[in-house]
Amino acid sequence: MKNSFKTLVTALCASAAIFASGCSNDKETWTVTCPWAPSGVAAVVSQKASTLSTKFSDKYILVSEAIKGDAATVNTWVLDKKAGDPNLVFVGEGLLSITSIIDPNKLKFSEKDFAYVENLYSSIFVLSAQSKLGIKTIKDLQNYVKTTSDTINVAVNGATSSEAFLAGALFTAMGAQGKLKLTPYTSAAEAAQAVARGETTFAVSHQSQILEASEQGTVDVIAAFDEKPIEHGPFAGVEGVGAYDYPYFRNRCLVMARAGTDGKTVEELKALYNKVLSDPEVSKWMQETMLIEVDPLTQQQVDEHVQNVKDIINKYKDVIL
Repeated sequence: MKNSFKTLVTALCASAAIFASGCSNDKETWTVTCPWAPSGVAAVVSQKASTLSTKFSDKYILVSEAIKGDAATVNTWVLDKKAGDPNLVFVGEGLLSITSIIDPNKLKFSEKDFAYVENLYSSIFVLSAQSKLGIKTIKDLQNYVKTTSDTINVAVNGATSSEAFLAGALFTAMGAQGKLKLTPYTSAAEAAQAVARGETTFAVSHQSQILEASEQGTVDVIAAFDEKPIEHGPFAGVEGVGAYDYPYFRNRCLVMARAGTDGKTVEELKALYNKVLSDPEVSKWMQETMLIEVDPLTQQQVDEHVQNVKDIINKYKDVIL
């Protein structure tokens, strides 16, 4: 999957360059910065949106760039940009809800520094287990947690990541205190590989990252961190932990302009993203290939998402830290 992401990035970059070179000079070019892995989901989807921006707008051209660095990249972006600058950046709950609580000195910005444009996508994290455990459902997992005397070892992407807090919250709510171990890896893909190799008993990951191991039969995907079952793709029907009143949140990729940017411009950019995301071919590609959700959000929904994640972090941070 990682190599296919790189291939997609290369192809989409080339397409974006061709489209941009053929457009009239009166279009406004907006640079979209992804602060995460250049071959990751966000970077790939951003390139797709940029390539199609010329098709859906007579006014704007989106040009994607990926500068890995997370908080450091966004800090620099905020410091270098002012209201009205033709630049957008991705921000997620990892910075707005997690880092802001556990390591606030790391951030040189707050939500007030941004003008929300649109949610590029939502990713529903999944919990996978070594297939030899025979755990197929959430009820199976509940019974396992209740009866096992073994350490419950869960691979996660970093010690204080979204995945770490989701795993900590779920297993703590199930009563796994005293036997839960979260094993951090340097990327979400490595965490998924860890459970497939048998280094851990469970893993929390994006769906795309655990797909190959699931197809090979080394792991079972047993739960989705969402309210209801997954609706699309190879994991359709996997139960959501929210149906059992366990905590959850989706991973969001929020497109942001600099605070103070003209409201009409923000609305026009939002309309552009909505046109791209509502294209049937794009939505099918996102759901069936990238295994993510088309999930446009209002400002109120974004605020509710950020607060929900903060509530989970505050409740379970003593388990993680």
